[in-house]
Amino acid sequence: MPEIGATLREARMRARIDISEIEAETKIRAKYLRALENEEWGLLPGPAYVRSFLRTYAEALDLDAKLLLEEYKLRHERPSDHDLMPIGAPRRRGGRGGRGGPMRPQRERRGVPVGVVVGVIVLLLFGALYLLGSHNGDGGGSSAATTTGRTTTTPVPARTTKTTSSSSSTSSKKKQASSSSSSKLVRLQIVPTGPGPVFACLVDASGTARIPGTSLQQGGSAGPYRSKSFRLLLGNGNARLRVDGKLRTVPKVSPVAFKIRKGSTRRVDPKSVPSCSR
Repeated sequence: MPEIGATLREARMRARIDISEIEAETKIRAKYLRALENEEWGLLPGPAYVRSFLRTYAEALDLDAKLLLEEYKLRHERPSDHDLMPIGAPRRRGGRGGRGGPMRPQRERRGVPVGVVVGVIVLLLFGALYLLGSHNGDGGGSSAATTTGRTTTTPVPARTTKTTSSSSSTSSKKKQASSSSSSKLVRLQIVPTGPGPVFACLVDASGTARIPGTSLQQGGSAGPYRSKSFRLLLGNGNARLRVDGKLRTVPKVSPVAFKIRKGSTRRVDPKSVPSCSR
């Protein structure tokens, strides 16, 4: 397998991604990203940070993070003390019964079997339940026999419990509905790559112009925006799209338009999307 750093660097260059874009996405400082590409492990805070940074960087480039981590552990991590311990300890030999006497094997101390302990606990539980049931039955009969001349207290229905249960159920349903609706939203970010600015018009599923016909400059980004779908018009191909965290290249044509939904980024006729010129 190629070197870890070379794999990261080649994947980033193939995707034409600047290291500053990776820094903005992963929140990992650029000097640590360069240290990973150059395999300068001593510049990183420690092995735990190396594994975390390596996994995050690999996932941002759509690489196999598990394979790179295994390669790093194999090449650069020392085995732990637990791994170097022997599989089993040698058995002790029995001592002599007396001076000049024959060897006597030591007797193994045996504890109480687990099955016996469990059986005793089960029997105790059954006995407690039986006594509790008998006590409740006797108490009910004597209470019924001595109700004459005594004030009987009528229990109040537990309305509070029902109300609390109903409100909890309603809250749970609202949370489930909110989670379901958010999982259907697509997240979109536009990253200008240059050279020169790129005109952008972005309209969401409700018809609202999220970017109302604006020129985006290289070095910045627009978004992320969230909606069930988007219609996007770009004046040229000087940009890249990040859809649900995945980078999408833009053809170098003028103009170019896309229709974006959850799991689908489709190029369409520029005349079929709004131009934000009205």
